[in-house]
Amino acid sequence: MQRSKWCSQKAFGFFKNEQYEKLQSRITNMDELLKEAESCLADLEAGMCFKTREWFVIVLIGCLKLKLCFIPFSFTEWEISEWSERQAVFNFLHDSIELTVEFETPKDGDVYGENPSRKIVSLSFESLLDEEKAPLSSCLVQRLIFQFIGSQGCWQEKCPTLQYLPQVLHDVSLVVSRCRILGEEIEFLERWGGKYNLLKMDIIDTDLKLLFSSSTAYAKFELTLSLSSHYPSASLPFTVGKRIGNIGHEEISAVLSKVPVGYHYLRRTVSSIHQNLLQLPS
Repeated sequence: MQRSKWCSQKAFGFFKNEQYEKLQSRITNMDELLKEAESCLADLEAGMCFKTREWFVIVLIGCLKLKLCFIPFSFTEWEISEWSERQAVFNFLHDSIELTVEFETPKDGDVYGENPSRKIVSLSFESLLDEEKAPLSSCLVQRLIFQFIGSQGCWQEKCPTLQYLPQVLHDVSLVVSRCRILGEEIEFLERWGGKYNLLKMDIIDTDLKLLFSSSTAYAKFELTLSLSSHYPSASLPFTVGKRIGNIGHEEISAVLSKVPVGYHYLRRTVSSIHQNLLQLPS
């Protein structure tokens, strides 16, 4: 399978170690499915199957090939839930976000719409998250992702034909991946925050409020971080509300200035505050 080999080599620039191994496993599974479908197609050519079966296998092979081509851009953040003559539907983040892409009517010979120049007439995102039942961290992640989606203007203009769709999936997947990790960081701090003198957490819109308290440092203060879809590529705007003691904006600013942005920025920020301000000097 030359195409899958090309995809795996291309994907290596994006995936390392465990991620790459997962990718390779998925490609291997798809290769097996593709071989099975092509075997069935060979039977068709020998006249062993019905006309409807022939159409189904052709569509199946087309979808598998498209999926293989999209893999280098996926970061495993999306799945195809539908690929039909008129539209494709992709799901992100545990099926909580749905992307629907509507195509123009296919031309003769383009059975499953693989032609890269095929026009896209509509591209829309929808949140499927039940915000009344979902954790606050999940609602925050959704808000940040849709903040990014809304900031990009008209998506149909960014993706006028099928050849641009992999890039759209790539761009959205990057943001979904970063926001998903942020949600996991918040869940971690909700569970283990006590180890960092983190007394309470609250989320209001896209603001994360962290209440720290330490008898050792005789300090209690609330740190409010303003989050955005750019997390964790930039430092976070913040405010500090003193409750007890002398730890305020100046002290927090001095600590945060030494925390580099990047992976697990929130967890490292909380840990740095704990180590530098809320413990006895060693």
